[in-house]
Amino acid sequence: MNKFLIGAQIIVSSLLIVTILLQQRGAALGSAFGFEGSFYGKMRGIQRKIFLSTVILGGLFIILSLLNLLA
Repeated sequence: MNKFLIGAQIIVSSLLIVTILLQQRGAALGSAFGFEGSFYGKMRGIQRKIFLSTVILGGLFIILSLLNLLA
């Protein structure tokens, strides 16, 4: 059971990294600190799906981490 949880956590974390990297919110270094392009419109289409999958994968990662801690 513990090996399954660790394997699932590795897969989910890899997918989470990919979905975070796919999100485009300003490409400049200044935007990382909030100086540039701080206004964003509504998310539509694939951008919304990537965001929702990031949230779901983040929640799944937290659940797997807690299960791994208790097991």
